[in-house]
Amino acid sequence: QVQLVESGGGLVQPGGSLRLSCAASGIGFRSYTMGWYRQAPGKQRELVARIISDDSTNYADSVKGRFTISRDNAKNTVYLQMNNLKPEDTAVYLCNAYKKLGSIPFDYWGQGTQVTVSS
Repeated sequence: QVQLVESGGGLVQPGGSLRLSCAASGIGFRSYTMGWYRQAPGKQRELVARIISDDSTNYADSVKGRFTISRDNAKNTVYLQMNNLKPEDTAVYLCNAYKKLGSIPFDYWGQGTQVTVSS
């Protein structure tokens, strides 16, 4: 059974920092692209950052220079370090694991963790 369990969300003031973690089980972690997405009320889910198995990374323009994604393959865990948080970063943050074997996608999601940036 595949499980992605996020943690580390919470309430933080503007300019503050949070570190999200996503612990994966039931998958060959190191072969998956791991991503963080977010969804704010009334908005579409959007990609925040992802890290591929070779450790290359992609970021949404809105978080470049503020957020850093990393992975620890020994712990089957992906992290999202979020600095200089802004109110517009408020959302549910979801962890995603994805890979494709031929034409068959393997796509898994966590339940999400709430991040609220407010004074």
